[in-house]
Amino acid sequence: MFTGIIQGLGQIRGMQPQSGDLRMTVAAGKLDLSDVQLGDSIAVSGACLTVVELQRDTFAVDVSRETLDKTLLGRLTTGSLVNLEKALRLTDRLGGHLVAGHVDGVGHIREVSVSGRSQVFAIAAPPDLLRYIAAKGSICVDGISLTVNALRGDTFMLNVIPHTLAQTTAAQWRSGHAVNLEVDLIARYLERWVATDPGSELKLKVTRDSLAAKGFPV
Repeated sequence: MFTGIIQGLGQIRGMQPQSGDLRMTVAAGKLDLSDVQLGDSIAVSGACLTVVELQRDTFAVDVSRETLDKTLLGRLTTGSLVNLEKALRLTDRLGGHLVAGHVDGVGHIREVSVSGRSQVFAIAAPPDLLRYIAAKGSICVDGISLTVNALRGDTFMLNVIPHTLAQTTAAQWRSGHAVNLEVDLIARYLERWVATDPGSELKLKVTRDSLAAKGFPV
């Protein structure tokens, strides 16, 4: 589990194909690896991956075929920058939102504009993810916890402040750029609850009408 608060910018050092999947070596940059052990999880641009090799300032992870199909990791090359976050500890502050590190799909940046000292990104989401995205709700983009400012058809708007631009790969985002998306876990659980069998006790307590009455976007 993660929070979407990026702890360092890493750089791809190597991409080694292995029987249909990939072993990826990452230079950790400012990310402190002193408390990382083999088998620990690190989110790489939003994808939760397991450390299988570890050096003083680099680590390696195996990227499965499923992850390559669902994310942008397979499109990276040596030298590409990636957002890094170590797994959440129970004593950590939850500065962003609960992030599983399971990328749901790929979005595309349609437009970049300036608002004060921030940049505003309009991102087109896949149709099957749009129902989980709500104005003022949370979304994880390339591993970054961000707040949705508004929705316009199949596009959602994000305001990214200078600090986030300086500390993440968001500074590189341009029109046409592809990004990893993970929707809010709460939205998925709400959908599952509403879809429960009509006769179940949970269905009697939670319905689309009851959620709408409480202000949930349904």
